[in-house]
Parts: sequence; structure tokens; C-alpha cells
Amino acid sequence: MGAKAKKPTGKDQISELKEIRQQAAMGGGEQRIKAQHDKGKMTARERVLTLLDEGSFQEVDALMTHRHQEFGLDEKQIPGDSVVVGFGKVDGRMVAVFSQDFTVMGGSFSEVQGQKVAKILDLALDAGVPVVGLMDSVGARIQEGVYSLGAYSELFWRNTQASGVIPQISVMLGPCAGGSVYSPGLTDFVIMTRGSSHMFITGPKVIKSVTHEEVDFESLGGAGVHSAKSGVAHFAADSEKDALKLTRQLLSYLPGNNTEPPPYVPSKDDPYRQDLALNNMVPTDTDEAYDMRQVIERVVDKGSFFPVHLDFAPNALVGFARLHGQAVGVVANQPNALAGVLDIDSSDKIARFIRFCDAYNFPLVTFVDTPGFLPGVNQEHGGIIRHGAKIVYAYSEATVPKIAVIVRKAYGGAYIVLSSKHIRTDLVYAWPTAEIAVMGADGAVDVLYGKEIKAAENPDQAREEYVAAYKEKFSKPYPAAASGHVDQVLIPSETRPKLIAALELLKNKQGSTRPKKHGNMPV
Repeated sequence: MGAKAKKPTGKDQISELKEIRQQAAMGGGEQRIKAQHDKGKMTARERVLTLLDEGSFQEVDALMTHRHQEFGLDEKQIPGDSVVVGFGKVDGRMVAVFSQDFTVMGGSFSEVQGQKVAKILDLALDAGVPVVGLMDSVGARIQEGVYSLGAYSELFWRNTQASGVIPQISVMLGPCAGGSVYSPGLTDFVIMTRGSSHMFITGPKVIKSVTHEEVDFESLGGAGVHSAKSGVAHFAADSEKDALKLTRQLLSYLPGNNTEPPPYVPSKDDPYRQDLALNNMVPTDTDEAYDMRQVIERVVDKGSFFPVHLDFAPNALVGFARLHGQAVGVVANQPNALAGVLDIDSSDKIARFIRFCDAYNFPLVTFVDTPGFLPGVNQEHGGIIRHGAKIVYAYSEATVPKIAVIVRKAYGGAYIVLSSKHIRTDLVYAWPTAEIAVMGADGAVDVLYGKEIKAAENPDQAREEYVAAYKEKFSKPYPAAASGHVDQVLIPSETRPKLIAALELLKNKQGSTRPKKHGNMPV
């Protein structure tokens, strides 16, 4: 009789498990890991461990593999397949994370990758925690055909269901092409990495064959293009480490879900601080530019302003800040760029940010200084009516506390849409430099007194007199304050304590909306 087979011991079983775990941790193997490092890129696991607090990562589905027999990929069956998923903490707060593994078949999106990402999204929704996706993939796994496409569909559906419920951040650390770009496009924030991340629907070769245009990867879909021209990316980082650091910084402002307030951070900045430099910051010449970002930074808690979409539509500023430790969403015109005028891109930028803030309980603070909407055939044909309407829709729909500060120009329709009293802003303040009117004095007198000016003995002098009279009557905040459309005219240095007091009043504001499925926002 042959020798009896030796029964495995507990020690043997543990050794086997450790070996399988080690295999999964190696992804595509040493050579592919080396190739990733040679490109100056981290592996999927290294990225997760860099993002999360040390020792906090808990992996899920580390041993899942694809259906190799059906797909003919027997030799490429790797535990975990092409994505690392799990949960951990950022600054002690729980987040869910998935990280595409380029060392395994180029991080291609497979049926299993879809199942793993879907599971972690479902867990995040049930737990009420943010999701961070670390993206580095060639796209759909061609060998899996409709299974890969179906996996994408499940992801897109979940991105949509999670929208407005839990914050979603996409960190682009490599290529993202074809249909795969729609997942980042559905998330709240996209962070790209200069030089290594690219996003496009169709690549340079396809574009050349169809339209005969020649373009390289960077010019077509690099971080610079998407953060400044298309607006697809909200942030552009110089390196992977910078992108992950930026992600941690962004998460520090965000609540876990839509039922929580944004995290409070105790502030050492005096809530009663009055920065006297604000009193002389706005030029008396209404045609002279200044930097609205300096105004914001002198009002909010020191060092707390975190701009979003900074390079896209620079004539508008949006971002997060804190006032006496409370996180708020800030919207402002930027007179340093196109005089702070509203155009198609800035309208989209402002409206999207307002809707995010409203979904996640950020009070809105708006600093107004705009001459109105940008005139021109291109703007009209591009749909400035439709795009501009997004701003008034977003403000009107928002139920969070809304406070506005009219710093200087607030003309016509732009005055109305930018958090005016008329669209139910809770408190509207104005500085003495505020000009609230249907239009600027120069244009107004031409419409109202054009004939009189032309018939005058000295037309230039007559025009100056009409302009001065118009400004005296309409280009000051006091008529608006007298009618109740402005709640108080402030000395600029008073703005910080006034805003903090207003936020304290409004902290328990209960929004009321009419029962309906949803409105029809102009998109």
C-alpha cells in the first residue's frame, strides 16, 4: 500500500494564503512593475498607500480572477485582475478607493474590474463615504467584448446614482480613452497629472484618419488642455504625489455624504478680524482691474481658500474656504480677467459648483463685480442664453444658506442671476463702491439722452454731465438699500465678521421645495 497523503496543517494553509496574497500584490509581475517605475509612475498599490493614512488600507476582492476559459486568457489569470479596491482613511475619515493596475493588461477594464469597482461603490453608498478612483487604463478589455462594455455600463449607472449622495473624485494618473472617459466625466471632481495623464474620446490616429487633423496626446487631451480649455479637469497637478496630496486636501473640505455638514476645522483666525486693507482695495475708477482673489483671502480664514477650476474660465472664481472654521462655497467674479464678465464657460463653471455646494450642504458666499454678460455673435450662437440661465437656475434651486456681497459692478441680468435678493438669497450686503443698475453709465446715457447730447452745444461736456448725474442716481448702493434689495451697506473691512454672524444665524436653515420629480435645468 502506498503512503498516506499528508494532511495539510494550519501552518501549510496559512503559507498558501500568504503566497497567493504575495502573487496578487505583485500585479503583472516584477518586469511590468519596473516598466511602470521607469515611466516615473507608481503602481496601483503604491498610489493607494500614498493617498491613505498609514496602515489604514483594507483591501476587498484581492483574489478575484476573470473567466479565463471563456475569454481565452488562461495565461493571464492574475489574482485581483486589473484593479485594487478597498477602503481606508484620509486624515482619520473613512473613504473608499479603487486603483487601476496598469501592470495587469494595461489596467484594461474587464468584467471583474467592473464587478470589483461596482462592489466598492455600493459599499460606499451604503456606508455614506466618499469614493476616490485612481485611473490608469488603456480602456475596455477587447477580448471580453460585451462583458467589458456591460461592466462600464454598471459603473456609469452607479456614478449617476451616487451623484449628489456621496462625493466622487477621479484622479487621472495615466491614459483614459474612449467610453471610459464618461466615468470621470460623471464624477464631482477630476484631477489630472501633467505629462502622464490623457483623456479623449478618439485618439490622434482616429482624428487624423477622419478629419485629417494632426495632434499629439498632450495637445489633444492633456492636463493643460482639460484644466484650461475644455473644463473637464478641475485641477492639474505636476506629479502623481502632488495629485494625491491635492486629493487629500480636497477631501478635507468635503462631507462624507449629503446628510452631513462639511467638516468643521477649528480656526485660530479671529472671527472679529477687520482687514483695513479691504477699504482701499477696490479702485475708484470702475474700469480699473483688481484681483478678487485677494479680497476673498482677506475675508475668509487665513490660508483656507481652495480654488476649484482655477485655470478654466478665469473671469470667474469658485472654490472652498472657511469662515470661523465653517466650510463654505465661494463664487466670485474676477475683474482681472475680462473685467469679470459672464460668458458661456464661466456660466457653466459657476452653475456646476453651486449645484455641488447645494447637494453637500455648503453655504454659498458670492462676491459680485461684473459688467454683465459678454456680448458677441460667438457667444449668442454658442448659446449664452441657455448657459447663462444655468446660473439663475442653480441659485434659485439651492436651499443652503446664501449670502452675497456686491463689491462693485452689478449690472442688468448679471445682477439678478448672481445671488440677488430677487432669487431668494438670504442676505445681500453691498460695499460703498457697489453700482447696481440696469447697465453702466456710459451705455445708459447713450440710450436715454443720445438726442440731447448730440444737440448740445458741447456734446462731450453734456455727456460727462449726464454720466455724472446717472452715476449719482443709479450707480450707488443706497437706492437698493432703501428698497430692501440690499440688507446692509458695509465698510469693506466689516465683511468678515458680518459674514460669520450671518452664517451663525442661517446654520439651521430649512430649505423648502415644491414636490416634483426634478426640474428641467437648461443644459
